[in-house]
Amino acid sequence: MATNNPPPIPDVAAWARGLTDKYVERIDMKRSAVNSKHAEALASRTRNLSLDSPAPSPQLSSSTFGDQKGGSSSSSSRHTSSRAAASSSSSSSGLRKSKSKYALSTSREPEVGPDGLPGYSARSTAKVPTQPTDSESIKFRRLLQALAMVPQKYENPGLLDEALAVIPLTRIYAEAEEEHQVMQVEAMSLGKEKTKWGYQDCVITALMKWFKRDFFTFVGDPPCQRCYAERRPYETRSIGATQPTEEERARGASRVELYQCKNEQCGNQERFARYSDVWVLMQERRGRCGEWANVFTMLCRALGSRVRWVWNSEDHVFTEVFSEHANRWIHVDVLEEAFDKPRLYTEGWGKKIGYCLAFSTDGVADVTRRYVRNPRKYGLPRTKCPEEVLLYILNELRAKRRENLSADDLKRLEKEDREEERELEYYERKSMIDDGLIEPRSSTRREGEKSRHRTVGPAERRPRGDVKAAQPESNMLESPERMEQDGH
Repeated sequence: MATNNPPPIPDVAAWARGLTDKYVERIDMKRSAVNSKHAEALASRTRNLSLDSPAPSPQLSSSTFGDQKGGSSSSSSRHTSSRAAASSSSSSSGLRKSKSKYALSTSREPEVGPDGLPGYSARSTAKVPTQPTDSESIKFRRLLQALAMVPQKYENPGLLDEALAVIPLTRIYAEAEEEHQVMQVEAMSLGKEKTKWGYQDCVITALMKWFKRDFFTFVGDPPCQRCYAERRPYETRSIGATQPTEEERARGASRVELYQCKNEQCGNQERFARYSDVWVLMQERRGRCGEWANVFTMLCRALGSRVRWVWNSEDHVFTEVFSEHANRWIHVDVLEEAFDKPRLYTEGWGKKIGYCLAFSTDGVADVTRRYVRNPRKYGLPRTKCPEEVLLYILNELRAKRRENLSADDLKRLEKEDREEERELEYYERKSMIDDGLIEPRSSTRREGEKSRHRTVGPAERRPRGDVKAAQPESNMLESPERMEQDGH
């Protein structure tokens, strides 16, 4: 006998869970396939660059760099032992998961690689700040504490007034306004809403040109004043150093260089006192890169810009100015009349750099990656102290400078620190891609798309002209959030 009972209601929830589980399992299989291929590619590319590679070439040996840096025997033995320990640990552990997507290994590698140059893994591996204990690290800490005091004098109200008194403000502002108007016209003609640089950036460039061309004088070997007055050859040669006089010491001279006229009939001696006091330098208006950067940074601060005094371990100093328009720190070398040209020293001069540390009144930062874009070619060994110790010292100095700031200022500065770190990480990733240590994200994304299309049937593929093509399911290798914004 037939019944009129309705058919059973299907379990939609169980059906949906089963379908979801199958979909997730399928996605996990695709991701594992792509990730395994990417790991194999990284392993093949880094196999020849591991710490088990052959001995370094003679021209880049550690002894050569030791002679240049004047390293002690204890320092070299310490780094030799650390390299041996890191080599054994890296060979046993291999590639391991790192906090950074682009880090090749999280094993604790030495700061100096087997070829005497800084390694990528040493920079990209997360480090734990470590307090300095050895004599070399403590000495370097004291040096950085002294350097961190330099920008504090730029906040002296009396010096700021003196600085404004020597600047031709009418000329500077007129040139800046003219240059900014030209940039506005160029931006409008190109259909852009934002100019290349802001008005305050144009003020800094105008100040830089006036400073180099009309205000300050570079001193190599100071001329013989007696021969110069008599219109004779006035070249001099260095004959060493001497003690400053009472007057020179009262004006803040740290040392005095002594030069003698090359004319045998003259024999006159010239003194070149090295002053560090900004007020005295504004009266002297001559010097070398240290004096130039010291006074120019002070003048930039007097015009209202936030400034950094950048120390380079290879005997050079220059300035960084924060651009509100570009929202980043801009390299300014007034001696070279260079604005936003951080590659000048390495790719321009062919100079090798170990440390570039930027000091300001509210912090300190290691900005070496901004100026050394290719550490394999232009980097020097960072042997002043271990990287973990340097991180501790920088954090200590930064906390000291910010201890009296308000909560809003701290939040703003911390945000700037994070943005600058992303910028420096981009430079590091780009150099690794150029060296072939990692693959660009776009190429890895294409591999994932090919793998996904191979597992999908022909009926499920979208037409070639479909603008709604499926995006890669894995977002592990997205494009960089912050691209390089160099203005040159």
